[in-house]
Amino acid sequence: MVDLINLVQTLTTPHPLDRYLELVRPTLTARELRAEIVHVDRAVPGSVTLTLRPTRQWKGHAAGQYVQIGVVINGVRHARCYSPIDPAGARDRHIRLTVKTHPEGLVSQYLHRNARPGMVVDLEPAAGVFRLPDLRPDRVLLISGGSGITPVLSMLRTLAAEGYPGEVVFLHYAKSPEVVPHRAELDAIAKQHKNFRIELRHPWRPDTANADHGAPWIDVAPAKTSGYFDYDELERVAPWFADAETFVCGPQSLMDAVRKIYEAEQLDTRLHTEEFTLSLTPVDADEAYGTVSFSAAGRTADNTGSSLLEQAEAAGLTPAYGCRMGICFSCTAVRRTGCTRNLRTGETDSDPDQPIQLCINAPVGDVDIDI
Repeated sequence: MVDLINLVQTLTTPHPLDRYLELVRPTLTARELRAEIVHVDRAVPGSVTLTLRPTRQWKGHAAGQYVQIGVVINGVRHARCYSPIDPAGARDRHIRLTVKTHPEGLVSQYLHRNARPGMVVDLEPAAGVFRLPDLRPDRVLLISGGSGITPVLSMLRTLAAEGYPGEVVFLHYAKSPEVVPHRAELDAIAKQHKNFRIELRHPWRPDTANADHGAPWIDVAPAKTSGYFDYDELERVAPWFADAETFVCGPQSLMDAVRKIYEAEQLDTRLHTEEFTLSLTPVDADEAYGTVSFSAAGRTADNTGSSLLEQAEAAGLTPAYGCRMGICFSCTAVRRTGCTRNLRTGETDSDPDQPIQLCINAPVGDVDIDI
């Protein structure tokens, strides 16, 4: 079958076979993975949940992984990463993605406004190392905040579907109970699995301080003076945390608070994190110098100190990218010569002919990038 596809691919040059097949039906592809949106749910304020039906190339996902979807907006293809909320190994071969809208989020705003059944999006295979280990630990602690709920919800639902016998605590932070997606799934898990404890934290409001919102799990607003993750909270919800595997995804402040405790307790190896926000080491534009060469395109530009992706776009180039925060590796290109600084860690590297991520690296002096 592969040899036949390769033969047809050769005969259809210069265009890939999929370019002809998509004229018949957008989801009819030989190689490229795509998905059709079959259901759209906007019930939760500020987010949209898409149910996708992937093409036959879809191989499934591990609990916690992400996928990259691509849409065309005003003639330009844009790609972003989202985590399926489904349990791993789901038999119906559908994927559900909950997309939180952001004021500056081009793709999230577009999907929230325009997604509809029948729309076809590009899809990449599931990826990422933030995932449940194949050998399940005896105890699992899941912590999330805001849109970080999606990968840990997949973990929670996977453990529930497997009939996991160990102890599980899921602690989620949200701005209000109304914006927590998939409450029905959380309610069902709390009812059916007595070894799972699910707790929600949200800012104190007089009208919600003593409300349980009908949930069979703990749904409370902390006292006015708390509401933040700290050691006391960790001890209260999971006194056994030192013996568990902990998975965290959420805002930078939550990630930092959890990481600080685990580093102090020397439990780094038991902490697993996924970050969907980018925290960069600032670069002083006055300290930027040298020339950036985009050798494949034959263009050069003065170094402004910003990321190589931004500098390439400012030079009129359109390199491929996805998440723009160092997760998906879509913007990887080869640094032929020169030195670059990782904007997340501040570390520099000058080994020649090395692949680097354009979105999280900035040039230090003269740099040649093969794009």
